[in-house]
This record gives sequence, C-alpha cells and structure tokens, in this order.
Amino acid sequence: MKRILVYVSLCMVAALSWSCNIDDDITTTLPPNIVLDSETGIYTVKQGREIIIAPSYESAEEATFSWTMGGEVLGTSPSLSFTVEEIGQYFITITVTTEGGSDEEEIRVDVIDLEIPTISIAGNKNLTVAVGTEVKFNSTVRETTLETTLEWNVNEQSGGKESTYTFKAEEVGSYTITVTATNEDGTHSDSVNVEVLNAEDMPFAWEFNRTEYHTVAGRRLQIKPSMVSNTEGVAFSWQIDDGEATEGEESFVFEPQKAGEYHIAATATREQEDKHITLSHEFVVTVYEEGAFYREMSSTSKADWNKVYEYTPAPGQFINELQTGGFDGTQTTPEAAIAYAEARMSQTKEDGTPNPIWVSLGGFGGYIVVGFDHSIDNSGDYDLGILGNSFKGSSEPGIVWVMQDENGNGLPDDTWYELAGSETGNEETIQDYAVTYYRPTGPKMPVQWTDNYGNSGEIDYLKAFHRQDYYYPLWIEEDSYTLTGTCLKARNFDASGNGTYWVNAEYDWGYVDNFSPTDRLTDEANANADANANHFKISNAIDFECRPIHLDYIDFVKVQVGVNTKSGWLGEVSTEVFGFYDYNMKK
Repeated sequence: MKRILVYVSLCMVAALSWSCNIDDDITTTLPPNIVLDSETGIYTVKQGREIIIAPSYESAEEATFSWTMGGEVLGTSPSLSFTVEEIGQYFITITVTTEGGSDEEEIRVDVIDLEIPTISIAGNKNLTVAVGTEVKFNSTVRETTLETTLEWNVNEQSGGKESTYTFKAEEVGSYTITVTATNEDGTHSDSVNVEVLNAEDMPFAWEFNRTEYHTVAGRRLQIKPSMVSNTEGVAFSWQIDDGEATEGEESFVFEPQKAGEYHIAATATREQEDKHITLSHEFVVTVYEEGAFYREMSSTSKADWNKVYEYTPAPGQFINELQTGGFDGTQTTPEAAIAYAEARMSQTKEDGTPNPIWVSLGGFGGYIVVGFDHSIDNSGDYDLGILGNSFKGSSEPGIVWVMQDENGNGLPDDTWYELAGSETGNEETIQDYAVTYYRPTGPKMPVQWTDNYGNSGEIDYLKAFHRQDYYYPLWIEEDSYTLTGTCLKARNFDASGNGTYWVNAEYDWGYVDNFSPTDRLTDEANANADANANHFKISNAIDFECRPIHLDYIDFVKVQVGVNTKSGWLGEVSTEVFGFYDYNMKK
C-alpha cells in the first residue's frame, strides 16, 4: 500500500527566502489517499453473490470516483457493488480525483464456485414392493465446508432428517421418496419411485441374459437365470427338442453326449386364484467335439498375450485417474478402454525389452479378458503366468478364469471355468457373488454398491490422493452395472489399531497379485512392488459346482477381483495386472 509523504516548505525566517512573507496565509491542498478494506487487495466472493467493496479515503473532500474494469466504467460512487456469474479472477481499478490530485488502486476479485451439496440415494430408482414391506434407503452427500441439513419426503410429506430412511407402506399406491440436502449455497435432491402392490398381485421375475450357448460334447452346461424373484409357488419345466417336458428347478443342467444343435424350451407357471401366470424362454445350445478348433503353436507364436477383448473394471481410485492411472479423459467407449489397457501392458523400454505398466481392475468383480495367438496346452503342471505387483503385506487377489474357444469364432463368448485356488470349497468363499455399482449423482463422491445378499457399501472417494471427478468408468453408459464372480473372505487388517497401517495378507496359492509362497516360484521379496508373476495350472479348472473339469487346452483368460473390501485410507483392495503369458513356452 502506497504511502504519500507531503513535504510543505514553510517560510521560517527572512534569511532563507527574500520572497517569503510571514504575514501571508500559506495553504496547500493535499492529494487524496485510498485505504482499502483488504490488506492484500484481493477479495473473494461466490458466483452470483454480491460483494460490496468500500474503501476509506483521506483528503477526499469533493472528490470524484471511478471504478473501471477492462476499460468499462462499473460505478462512480465511493463503494462498488459487484456481482458476476462466471468463475474467475477480475481486476478492477478505483480512481479518486480532487483539486489536489488523484490516487489509484488495482484490486482483484476472485469469484469461486458455490458449494451446493450433491446427494444420492443408493440402489434402483424404481421399485415394486408388497404392502407392509420395509425398505431402507441410504443417502450420501458430497462433502462441503458448509453445514448441510437433510430432509426426507414421501409424496411431499415429511419423513425425517437422518442420512437413512426406512419406508413401509400399508396401502397400495405409488410413492415418491425424496431426500433433499440444503446449505447456504443451495439445495439438491434425489428421488426413488416405489410401486406398492398387494402380495397376491406381485409378479414374479425369471430372466436370462442370453439365449444361445456353446459347449463341448460330454461337458455339463448350466443354463442359469440372471434374475429371479418372488418365485414361491412357481413350477418350472424344461423340454429338450421334441422330448417330454420334465419338472425342474429355476436353473437347468444340460449334459449333451453328441455334437449338434439342441433347442430347449423352459416354462415357469404360477396358479394364483383365478389367474394363470406363465413365463417362457427358448434356448439354442450348439455342441462341438473336443479339440475341433484347437490352434497349434507356430514358429511365429509368442508367449505373451496378443489381444485384450474386454476391460470392465469396478469403480476404483485409479479408474479415470489422469496421473498414476494413465487415463487421459478420452476413454469414453469400451473400445477406448481396451486400447488403454493394451497400451499399458505393451510398454517397452528404449531397447525394446518389455516394461509393462499395471492396469487396475477396481473393486470387487472388475475384470479383464485377454487372448493369445495360439491355444495354450494343459500340461498338467503350471501353464500360465500372470503378472501383478504383490509384496509382503500387499496382496490383492484376483480370481483366474479360462475359456476354450468352443465354437471357433475367435471370441470369448463360450463357457468360463474357474481355476481352483487355496480357498476353493471353503465355507466362507462365495460362488456367484454379485455387486451392483451405481453412478454418483455428482463429482468427487463415493460410489455406492449393493450386493445379492442384501448388503450395501461404498467405494470411498480418496480426495487426499486423487482428483478425477468420478471413479465410475466413463465408458459405461448405464447408471448402474452388476459384476459377478467368486468372492473370497477378506484377509486385510489394521495392524496399527488406529487406522494408520493396513496389511493385505496373502493367500496360499491360486490367485493373481498375491504374494503366494507357492505359485510365485521365487523367494524374491519384491520390496519395490515390481511386476512379478503368479503361475497357474489349467488342470485346476472347475465347473459351476466346483467339480473338476478337464480341458485339453484354453484360448482365453480372465482375471476378476476376488474380494469386496477396503483398507482404510488405502482405499479399496484392487487387483492390478501387468500381463499374461504361456508359461509352457518359458519353462
């Protein structure tokens, strides 16, 4: 801040100046001085809000005032009222003029974003339930620096002010449940629609996500619904070609002994008072002979994977991440996501030697599918190597699945078989575990999830480490998606007891990114978390009932995150992969 010193020469004695007359009145008009009400000259205001800038002035009697910005006059009063909608920095000059001179100051106004709260209700937005059914709704609010209040409403009637709300209707009808978050900057709401029916009017669900299957003669194929609900009292029947229909369960196990095409009709029926409710599905199963599409190794065959077919991670802290995660914001289609994964795992050093970079699979169920330029033989010993970055105290297990190109079309659209690991068959290992992830309603929010056991939770947003707006993959268009697979009992724990030191303990054998004492085939500690492999046997393949299944060879490999857990400030436990190779070619 400038300070103006005024020196006034007074006529002190006659000897100093013959022209000075001590009898004359001497007057001097001082120039004005601006004293800002901000020591830095910087003011801050939120977009759309008014700020009053009111300096004080010295020696400013009968002064004129001018506030200008970019050559435009904003005002001519001693104070300025300033309001803009766009975020940014604005430089304003205040000029004060009197007969004694003028003074000028440049100030800066920083216009910042409003902290309007964003709220989300976990789960589906359209529900149908029976009268008397309790439904618990959980809400999540994006963190702000302002105090925020919540209010639930059911058909515009107040329902509570907590983060959770339990809905129970005793009358048939349509209900809209809304939660609203409010702070001084604004409000935001999210809603769920609930249709309440009498129990006897509730329809049942029996849905399948595919109608065509492929398998090999002598193998057991399971035709399993993707969604089943309210099937009490429902009778199921299955018919193969023109054979006799037989009663069965909601799923069907088909074990064809000969190659050919089979047509299977399935029917579900419920007798309900005077109602006869029936759902029907038809399936086509094409059966091939074992080895019909085996691809022999050639002189040009490479041990490493040659193509990524799918990359569908669960939400996670490295998904869409622009720095460590290596995304650049253009991964908005499945094809772009696949190209990202291929580029990461194909990195080389300047001399051309492989130098792959990890690809994160996010939370539970996230997966990647790769293929090779030849079929990988079942040697009875270790056949596959898959690179992760495990080290002592940091294991993030991924389940391995293998597939034979049963129909010979070069695509991974046949039957997946899990490779058994040390936890297979354990009472606490869950087969067919499914988690549904929901798109957040605003940026920098956790990702909510529900599972097929009635549990719910969140993939935490770790703002201390990452800055991307969303952990939900940008290339998934739907507002929710479901990932299924085998889920192991989590082994991570807080070794410090106060949340500062988490350990992700290893499993014995059979998992990717796992510091196994068995299948890493090395005693190297890998303290730097470099790429290091776990090894797998095709002979460990099992079917949908965990029964051993013999495969002469395989063509595709899938890795799926095998735990649903998080380790405090470290975030979700997430499998990382660097690459895949035919270990038979490297023995």
